[in-house]
Amino acid sequence: MTRSPPDVLTAELRRKAEALVARYPVSRSALLPLLHLVQVQDGHISDDGVAECAELLGLTKAEVGAVATFYTMYKREPLGRHLVSVCTNFSCKVRGAQEVYDRLSERLGVGHNGTTADGAITLEHAECLGNCEGAPVVTVDYLNYECLNPDQALELVDRVIAGDVPPPTRGYPSRGVRVMSQRLAGLGPAHPEDDDAVSVVCTASQDRPVTYADEDPRKGDFEPPQPGDESERERPEGEHNDG
Repeated sequence: MTRSPPDVLTAELRRKAEALVARYPVSRSALLPLLHLVQVQDGHISDDGVAECAELLGLTKAEVGAVATFYTMYKREPLGRHLVSVCTNFSCKVRGAQEVYDRLSERLGVGHNGTTADGAITLEHAECLGNCEGAPVVTVDYLNYECLNPDQALELVDRVIAGDVPPPTRGYPSRGVRVMSQRLAGLGPAHPEDDDAVSVVCTASQDRPVTYADEDPRKGDFEPPQPGDESERERPEGEHNDG
């Protein structure tokens, strides 16, 4: 007799999952957003979560598990309330990312994929965050904070721990990795607080870097450096500007 998979999703999330699957003419096409939705429940994708996705989509657990272990944004172990990622690939490493990661690891008392004792932050190093012009890059729940030196990264993490997440280089501050997972599932608003209007201004010219201003007067005075703003940090020894 085949055992039914245990219910991982709450009744509300199960309804959302079924509505999500109904969007697609071929149900297996809903697997990626459905996995994000499973992460909303417990902050990771458990074996039972894999089984429930398989049952919803008519797939095998092996098929679902293969996808869940291929993409790094799907986590098989529980996360903290916020996920802090430090790119340590080549472009970021030569701009000081390893020191950023080492200082954060020391400050938080955890290593790669470790979660602080209070459950506030999971720290990881990332192979590439696709934003080399803003190196070194730190993300909080997949939102970029660019060109950070170690002291600025520590300030950022202290703000996150205190529950006062500052605006990222572009966009809106995160309210937690589970909220982000719901947005990635396509079931969250474009901004987590729809009634809070924030104006976004972008300026650029051929001889100036793109700069952004998403000013929200309620969000303290943390201003992450913008790409190309060399005044915010020293270049590593031996690096020269050929422009």
